[in-house]
Amino acid sequence: MHNVIEEIGKGSIIQHGKHNDRIYLMKLSRLDTGMILEKLSKLAYENNYSKIFCKIPKNTAPLFFAEGYILEAYIPQFYNKQDDVFFVSKFLNPDRLLNIDKTQLSRLNQLLINTPQEKKNFKKIAPGYQVRRLGKSDVEQITDIYREVFASYPFPIHDPGYIIKTMDENFQYFGAEKEGKLAALASSEIDIEKKNAEMTDFATHLAHHGNNLSCKLLEALEKEMKKQGISTLFTIARLNSIPMNKTFLRFNYHYSGTLINNTNIAGKIESMNVYYKHI
Repeated sequence: MHNVIEEIGKGSIIQHGKHNDRIYLMKLSRLDTGMILEKLSKLAYENNYSKIFCKIPKNTAPLFFAEGYILEAYIPQFYNKQDDVFFVSKFLNPDRLLNIDKTQLSRLNQLLINTPQEKKNFKKIAPGYQVRRLGKSDVEQITDIYREVFASYPFPIHDPGYIIKTMDENFQYFGAEKEGKLAALASSEIDIEKKNAEMTDFATHLAHHGNNLSCKLLEALEKEMKKQGISTLFTIARLNSIPMNKTFLRFNYHYSGTLINNTNIAGKIESMNVYYKHI
């Protein structure tokens, strides 16, 4: 089951489909503020989706709250280091809201209390690895790793055509390789106009676990984003992936909320944590 990304109204972008069983309002055009809620409700009703998830400017949030949306996370000074972004959701099936793994939430709480926000011991990459920016000649290796690591994903990262398309648009990929073969990778989805970027799509081949490659990739991405004038970085990390949550906390990212049963990743719908950092 594939999700569809499409434009609605006068420039708003949504993703929707049965794979995630939700609508994701990825970008709200200012021109659509007055009509977007009705359009989202109609689409959700027609497809029997159980969740509507929206990334919106803070000043539009009261309209969503009045229609039963709840705040799940936020990032201050997200747009041009000035305006905040809110992640708001409406649960159309109460089971999706209520069925959350309390054990995982407890582990997150302990992680937030106990993880030191420092990068020491992560400077050295394991012998034999090199980090570099990836290009179109690397696409086959990129998709091979994504197929190995993720049984499912909210976007079609297993498809070489999709990876090439993202490279042509607003994604930049970095990889760690050993003996000429890709071992791990990550990407940044960049909004140049609004000066923010999502650190995303981290994946390490099973044979290369334990070498702190995610830390080195994040370090490389951050340096590149700073060079390009990006001021706010964020990520949406799996609640049940303790290593990735720990990586962002050690790099001084701030936890700002959990998106409940939000994303179909690694074969099932999982809850996700939002982290951010200003640079």
